[in-house]
Amino acid sequence: MTDERLARLALSQLGEPGSLKMAGLVAELGAARLHAELLGGTGARALREDVAARLEDIDPGRDLDRATRRGIRWVVPGDDEWPDALDDLDGSEPLQGMGRAPLGLWVRGPLRLDQLPSPVAVVGSRSATTYGTDVAAELSAGLVRSGSAVVSGAAFGIDQAAHRGALAGGGPTVAVLACGVDRAYPAAHQRLLDHLAECGAVVSELAPGRSPTRLRFLARNRLIAALTRGTVVVEAAVRSGALNTAGWAARLNRPVMGVPGPVTSAPSEGVHQLIRSGAATLVTRADDVLELTGAIGEHLVEEVRAAARPRDRLTRAQQQVIEAVPLVRPAPSDSIARTAGLGLMEVRSALDGLARRGLVEQLPTGWRLAEAMDGS
Repeated sequence: MTDERLARLALSQLGEPGSLKMAGLVAELGAARLHAELLGGTGARALREDVAARLEDIDPGRDLDRATRRGIRWVVPGDDEWPDALDDLDGSEPLQGMGRAPLGLWVRGPLRLDQLPSPVAVVGSRSATTYGTDVAAELSAGLVRSGSAVVSGAAFGIDQAAHRGALAGGGPTVAVLACGVDRAYPAAHQRLLDHLAECGAVVSELAPGRSPTRLRFLARNRLIAALTRGTVVVEAAVRSGALNTAGWAARLNRPVMGVPGPVTSAPSEGVHQLIRSGAATLVTRADDVLELTGAIGEHLVEEVRAAARPRDRLTRAQQQVIEAVPLVRPAPSDSIARTAGLGLMEVRSALDGLARRGLVEQLPTGWRLAEAMDGS
């Protein structure tokens, strides 16, 4: 396994994350064999012409030692820590010319990727509103309190709120980066990422020291979707990168969920489009998310109902009678019967039942509503 993991490390530095060509060759030949052939000048000649000089400059053993000394580990398929959920990428359709499982992952932090409890992705706009960040934080806190891990991208806006909400809830959270795990992007999140590296995990398929690019963000999104059981989008404009993550989740047959925003809010237009088209399920709280991402029957959400009122348990005749009973000035039974449109005997029986419930009271001059019924 040592030759294979070192070969994967070297090959991962030759191309961009999500490279279908490199992943296909590794799947066909194996990383160790492909690495040896490229170094030896045999096989895969078209690729050899592009990467020969760069491959000879890469020393995977040295790079691995340097990373290990800095508390960064290299996790590859076959390792105990490898999250098997990532393998689903190999069977999904490519998106924007990217796909397949990564050759390996760089991980910084104590949280093991194979032990993430019911992970859920919470993503959204960098230009988030106060409404969006509040919802993302509250939802993430609720998820971790219920035993799930929260995965996001450590960007401004919704990502940051998701991580902070999970931390406030006392649960695990993972940041997946489009740069090396030793770099802070954005720089303003240095303290957040350092904290995640102390109590959670910071993950990337890019080697330490690598910088982020737009295409690397798109490649990163597939990892967020694949690592999790479902993706929640909280605020996303019509061209938001969070919609790319949702697209990957859909390709992987993972639930896509959207939190609705104000109908006039541009940052929520992309989410509303997902919900309107049926591509996402509307969610408003952690329980809704858990019902879709948990085991079958594990988190069943009861239908939201208003609090029961005294009148809800009355018979139809009693409801007709109580509507006819005055609030202030008492009325005799026959007057109530005329107003209710019922027979006098039926009204008297209904009034007796209502009185036993404390809903009406009888005075010398007739019947009126009891004080407990005011406004009910």
